[in-house]
Amino acid sequence: MQKETRIYVAGHRGLVGSAIWRELEAEGFRNLIGRTRAELDLLDGMAVRKFYALECPQYIFLAAAKVGGIQANNTQPATFLYENLQIQNNLIHGAYLAGARKLLFLGSSCIYPRLAPQPMKEEHLLTGPLEPTNEWYAISKIAGVKLCQAYRRQYNCDFISVLPTNLYGPNDKYDLESSHVLPALIRKFHQAKLNRHSAVTCWGSGRPYREFLYSEDLARACVFLMQRYSDEQVVNIGFGSDVSVRQLAELVRRVVGFEGEILWDGSKPDGPPRKLLDRSRIFNLGWKPQIDLEMGIRLSYADFRRRLCQTPAVISYKH
Repeated sequence: MQKETRIYVAGHRGLVGSAIWRELEAEGFRNLIGRTRAELDLLDGMAVRKFYALECPQYIFLAAAKVGGIQANNTQPATFLYENLQIQNNLIHGAYLAGARKLLFLGSSCIYPRLAPQPMKEEHLLTGPLEPTNEWYAISKIAGVKLCQAYRRQYNCDFISVLPTNLYGPNDKYDLESSHVLPALIRKFHQAKLNRHSAVTCWGSGRPYREFLYSEDLARACVFLMQRYSDEQVVNIGFGSDVSVRQLAELVRRVVGFEGEILWDGSKPDGPPRKLLDRSRIFNLGWKPQIDLEMGIRLSYADFRRRLCQTPAVISYKH
């Protein structure tokens, strides 16, 4: 990519898309293209094709998706499956019709089998049953990966796919009903601290293990791969280590400064017992993450306070 290259970031205001946008700006790319949902309905195929014809993007980061946590996936299966399929189909097929040079599709680590060997290698994809609590979202993402591979095989399109682990960072969603575990914990502990509660109740047993990657690190990986990788095989993007949800809750409690007790609601689902990505492929290409979990949580908590609470955000760099 040249500095004047026309680059479209689909979903440029979300957690992932906004991080990619900031990374591209930091690297000096000047012709960035973004559209809000009000400006471009990605569910409308005709609107997407008109947009491509007007803007002629040469490189496309497909970071637009309907996302949510376990509760949202469980209660809106049709919406998650239909909308994600529509968004992906419109953007990928539209990129082919418009003659885009390259497209990077953001998949998800949730598309691996529920009981895949750990750490999960790229070749473990489609080797076993999915996790039931997010299978609708996972199926849509699998379809996106396969669609990119199909266009590469049939039309020689330079479309690549990446599978990031659990993400967090600036512009995350902190809604208790629809967000993922880490931003939900930040909000829970912050509210409990403000209201001087004696305890916070967290979902599940706390025993599952999860890997987390700060969104700015993912953005660096995506820009890195867009410029250096061209192959049909997917690429995992992970931090390289994981923690139990119980350990995560303790860390968030400490960062937020909540001094009460943590309780666990075993009636709520845990999800897969472990989700750790094998990062060998991308590490061998020369990329590594820069932000560890504690620092990432501190940065995320500062973002939460700045965006939703309008309170001063003080970040401590002490580990």
